[in-house]
Amino acid sequence: MDKLATVFLSALLALASAAAASATPVNKSCVTGSAGAAVSIGYGGASSSAGAGVSLGADAYRSACPLAEEIVRAAVERAVAADPRMAASLLRLHFHDCFVNGCDGSVLLDDKPFFVGEKMAGPNANSLRGFEVIDAIKVELEKACEETVSCADVLAIAARDSVVAVEVGRKDSRTASLQGANTNLPAPTSGVATLVQKFRNVGLSAKDMVALTGAHTIGKARCTTFSARLAGVGVSAGGTTTGDLAFLQSLQQLCAVSAGSALAHLDLATPATFDNQYYINLLSGEGLLPSDQALASAGAAVAGAEDVAGLVAAYAFDASLFFDDFASSMLRMGRLTPGAGTPGEVRRNCRVVN
Repeated sequence: MDKLATVFLSALLALASAAAASATPVNKSCVTGSAGAAVSIGYGGASSSAGAGVSLGADAYRSACPLAEEIVRAAVERAVAADPRMAASLLRLHFHDCFVNGCDGSVLLDDKPFFVGEKMAGPNANSLRGFEVIDAIKVELEKACEETVSCADVLAIAARDSVVAVEVGRKDSRTASLQGANTNLPAPTSGVATLVQKFRNVGLSAKDMVALTGAHTIGKARCTTFSARLAGVGVSAGGTTTGDLAFLQSLQQLCAVSAGSALAHLDLATPATFDNQYYINLLSGEGLLPSDQALASAGAAVAGAEDVAGLVAAYAFDASLFFDDFASSMLRMGRLTPGAGTPGEVRRNCRVVN
């Protein structure tokens, strides 16, 4: 195991200790990708109600499909080993699913005649990836236990196997919402007030927002998503540009030679490790996206919300606190569901309704 993986395993052990203190068992291991990516694989989560008649827990498939989690884990291991960036992509796919009418797998549905999905929404088009990984997992699951494991749960478990524990027991939607995807999801240029409101709209707090945004400690973003950062967005009251000048200049050079198509690490310091470095970067002015750096700005306070900038500082100085809060916020996000009475199913193919 390389140095990055060793560092991350120590952090994961801290997360496991925190989870144990909350009576949420977490198994721990690490996957090291070809570029040194290290991600955690966790299990657990107390049974809970997610609304709309859905009961979530860790054991939903223990009897009905006992090999389900092993099938998903093995597939995620292979995908991350081949492409370390895939860990972040699967986590982001789960996030984009949950923020539009709950975690119902609607983001996986393809456009068809007389059916409009969410893949071509502004925040998703030419941005979301990992669909083929979910497809491959679903094929294996259908062979093992037909029409048992929902696509929504495949996506949630895959995100879990990328980072941390989740619960299962969801149904797949028979509908999608292009409008919801265009309006519910935060933009990379969003300010703190907008970010807090977007999370409040789905029942999550400002603290959840700051903790879940810590997922930007892994993954990459295209120049087009942070071009506003390079154009001077984020100027402090004193008139100086927020951020490390050398950092911003390096990004300008990267993007200038690629016509905006180049990719930059969301966390330049430890891009292949899920840790709290993201928050340390923000305190140094080295957040990649405008919405990232805004969290550490002097104007990050929002009426009636937790101290956003204070949370950034707390997570920067205490990795265990971040891991604990991230795990809790992932569980809360995973409990977002469609409204009561919304019909659901277990799709045979995640891209189309049965």
